[in-house]
Amino acid sequence: MKIFIEEQKFNQPFVLIGLSVAFIVVSITTFQNWEAINQESLSSKIGSLSGIIIVLFVALLFIFLKLKTRIDEMGIHYQFYPFQFNYKTIPWNLISKCYVRKYDAISEYGGWGMKFSFFKKRGRCYTTKGNVGVQLELKNEKKILIGTQLKEELQKTLENYQYKIS
Repeated sequence: MKIFIEEQKFNQPFVLIGLSVAFIVVSITTFQNWEAINQESLSSKIGSLSGIIIVLFVALLFIFLKLKTRIDEMGIHYQFYPFQFNYKTIPWNLISKCYVRKYDAISEYGGWGMKFSFFKKRGRCYTTKGNVGVQLELKNEKKILIGTQLKEELQKTLENYQYKIS
């Protein structure tokens, strides 16, 4: 049996540059005012450093964010770590339609990441970058889109398991 495995990260240059610029701006602003901040109480110091702490926290989050996808004879498994610690599995018998499609992350879902569309007809979306994903339409009428960077390999794997979709 054919198995598809993919792991994606938010490693686009604009994300890394944006986080770096935010860190530099917040750090410079904080340290330019450090003499005045140093005269204040401990809670004021912590409040002043909170900008740096928040930017570092967001940067760490982007470093650890991963979208993992696995397709095998059991079904389609996905995990958006660290928000999901275990794989979510969708067995083949719960899928009514499954196909690769192009999508517009901004207009359809409001961007990349773990998203829920504003209009229920689009369903949930798990993406890190790009505009291609596997669209799952479940028998309970829910929809899930999982992004991919390996379109051809994913397409071949889905063709291998089409007989399992009833």
